[in-house]
Amino acid sequence: QVQLVESGGGLVQPGGSLRLSCAASRSIFSINFMGWYRLAPGKQRELVAGITSGGSTDYADSVKGRFTISRDNAKNTVYLQMISLKPEETAVYYCNVRGAVRIKVGYQTFDSWGQGTQVNVSS
Repeated sequence: QVQLVESGGGLVQPGGSLRLSCAASRSIFSINFMGWYRLAPGKQRELVAGITSGGSTDYADSVKGRFTISRDNAKNTVYLQMISLKPEETAVYYCNVRGAVRIKVGYQTFDSWGQGTQVNVSS
């Protein structure tokens, strides 16, 4: 249905910044939710940031004030701007998009995940 392609991960020093991008492979009729999750070794996957169709945002307490989620509806892309990164935020970051696409007759809902992008915060 809808494939998500992530980019922007890499190695950054503590206190540094990165911007992650997640682009959908096709036009989306409606988006209910766009979010970023992360999975660190030995930890459970956690929601880092999310944005709803109405533009409401939510952040994990640990990233409030440092991470910003945004979207470009025309490009079907969601971004995660991260500043003041910490070593413990080293993880694979995944984007998730839920919405609907047009099909021949009507619409079809989807819940897609990106392939993940590695973020390493280390000196």
